[in-house]
Amino acid sequence: MKRWDTQGLTVFLAIAEAGSLRGAARVLGLGPPAVSHQLKQLERRLGVDLFTRTTRRVEPTEAGRVLLARAAPALAELDEALEAARTKGQGRTGRLRITLPWSAYQAIFAPLLPGFMAAYPDIRLDLSIDDALVDIVEEGFHAGVRLGGLLSPDMVAIPLTPPLKGAYSATPDYLAAHGRPRAPSDLRHHACIRYRNIGSNRLADWTFLADGRVTPIHTEAHLTLDSFQAVVQAIERGLGIGWSLRPVVEEAYALGRLEPVLEEWTPGRPPFYLYYPRRTNRLTLLGVFVDFLRSGLRDERT
Repeated sequence: MKRWDTQGLTVFLAIAEAGSLRGAARVLGLGPPAVSHQLKQLERRLGVDLFTRTTRRVEPTEAGRVLLARAAPALAELDEALEAARTKGQGRTGRLRITLPWSAYQAIFAPLLPGFMAAYPDIRLDLSIDDALVDIVEEGFHAGVRLGGLLSPDMVAIPLTPPLKGAYSATPDYLAAHGRPRAPSDLRHHACIRYRNIGSNRLADWTFLADGRVTPIHTEAHLTLDSFQAVVQAIERGLGIGWSLRPVVEEAYALGRLEPVLEEWTPGRPPFYLYYPRRTNRLTLLGVFVDFLRSGLRDERT
């Protein structure tokens, strides 16, 4: 394959991931005219159109989808091989930008960061704590962390945790004053602290196990917050009952600041995954980071 063919494929994959020529130009550090020129050259050589334009995005044609399915894994493998060769015998250096929700930072990252930074002082971590879903290509992140049910199918996803436990919690003082709910229907007599999803502007569902099925149950929100960190802080201040992931409040349980409620009714959640575009240029550093996280999480569970 000629050199410009590889460059054209790189541009093609960047456009497919970004959903626009302008977004691809931003990721590649090129001007939009250069991206457009490379795409036209590749389409001219192949003799087919690879994208169609809509009002908001460019979408792959049937030919584009065929090329995407075959070329993306091949070039990702080539990139990984080149990066491995480049860093052979060298220290791990560089910058990693990762977006993640506060719950993942609190439960996974925060306890392990001191060890990682001591082991890899030349890897510079840039962590953006954001509960909203983020377009990591558009925003220039190398990777993101989210629960499995929220992942885009066009991303490479690496599980960081097993499936997670959920938890409804309250302070001992709140439960002493207001009583302990015995079933989800009892929540109508309690102050409920709910999370509003920043992206959709909707209250996140409160779900419960009923007859072996996970069922959403409406509970009136006495306090609504758009930050899970703020939700947990409000629970710990005794303002009511709220939901979080169990690992986030495990320490508060151990110290007696919070108590679980409705445990037998509380369903689990999918694992946390680290995900990234197939064309990321930080595969080696991500591999180092993920291996360290997994090793640390295994040690915590043993």
